[in-house]
Amino acid sequence: MRRRSRYGWLELIEGILLILLGIYTLCNPGGMLRGITFAYGLLAVITGISDIVFYAKTERYIGFGPTIALVTGILSLLAGLMLLMYPNAGELIMTLLLPIWFIAHSVSRLTHIPLVRLAGKFYYYFTLIVNILGIILGCLMIIWPWVALFSTGFIIGGYLILLGIDCVVMACSDMDAGWM
Repeated sequence: MRRRSRYGWLELIEGILLILLGIYTLCNPGGMLRGITFAYGLLAVITGISDIVFYAKTERYIGFGPTIALVTGILSLLAGLMLLMYPNAGELIMTLLLPIWFIAHSVSRLTHIPLVRLAGKFYYYFTLIVNILGIILGCLMIIWPWVALFSTGFIIGGYLILLGIDCVVMACSDMDAGWM
């Protein structure tokens, strides 16, 4: 019996979470962008406040560095408040950033293709097709952002399910733990 690595378990959990998130996104496509926008807005506010507190605590002890923290803190705080107060603007921004994530993630997964080939032909072609589709969808959403704005929830939901299946298959494959 082969010993499984921890990476396999993490990959399995990631796959299950991606599938669940994909199903939720398909059921509630508008809520996905609102949720992401709210999370980023909250994170930006917290980051901005912590940068301003860092400035207040260290400005007399350290040279120019805290001044940069103050400026970036104020900008982060303003950006976070804008995302929280005007979520429609945040949704538009997320619609433009998500295609870039699609492309980057798909290219990253395609770099694993030599290792995936060892898992079998089915998984190799499945991974190849899913990630090429991710690059194509990302490029289409960049070229036609108005289409992406209205269909992002459905596209992302379907793609998240495919990514989740990809992760689950990878975790359950017979690949030796030493290959990862």
